[in-house]
Amino acid sequence: MYFKIALDGSDSLKEYMIRALKHQNKFRELKALDHISFDVHQGEVVGIIGTNGSGKSTLLKIVSGAMGPTSGKVIANKKKIQLLTLGTGFDRELTARENVYLNGAIIGYTKEYIDEKYDEIVKFAELEGFMEERVKNFSSGMVSRLGFAIATMRDTPDVLILDEVLSVGDMFFRKKSHARIQEMIHSGATVLIVSHSTDTILKNCTKAVWIEKGVQKMVGAPKEVCAAYQAYGQGDR
Repeated sequence: MYFKIALDGSDSLKEYMIRALKHQNKFRELKALDHISFDVHQGEVVGIIGTNGSGKSTLLKIVSGAMGPTSGKVIANKKKIQLLTLGTGFDRELTARENVYLNGAIIGYTKEYIDEKYDEIVKFAELEGFMEERVKNFSSGMVSRLGFAIATMRDTPDVLILDEVLSVGDMFFRKKSHARIQEMIHSGATVLIVSHSTDTILKNCTKAVWIEKGVQKMVGAPKEVCAAYQAYGQGDR
């Protein structure tokens, strides 16, 4: 996956368009992912680790179909995949109630389904009495709890992709959210998890993939991959 990064920052769309017409815009090419290739079999729980900026979230977006790769392909039934990432599509100027419907629609819920699940979402997020408040007045923990409650309300799909969703809220909410994720993971679904925590990978996964700065470093048993990753982080490179 390649991205074009502008070298000459334009202060406005007008300035950008003028530069484009004069062929004055300059870009550098960022190689976000470089020849990543691995298989995920039905029922596997695969953890993806790597330092910040290594392309983990980009990879999940490509697998889910939210983004197309520059080259190569993902062989998967996109209709059976659910990408679970928190806060996508939230409008901070809208109320929490309005954001439930907005965020739910982005995920793919129907209005009827949200109507049916609304009270359950509010209760799980522990936001009774706050739903008419604008999200911009919420703490980051409240936003995370609401996003998690919305995203995990549906039945578990055949392929579940989790992008850093196991560390939301305070210690009590994390315990509750972890229990819900465990239910989803052990429901027989095929699962991909991105996490910075090797403990999360070791506790939940049957396979691990280590991607570092866009390059695939290792695929294998979680214990072996996490050990190599930790050694890398301690300077044994």
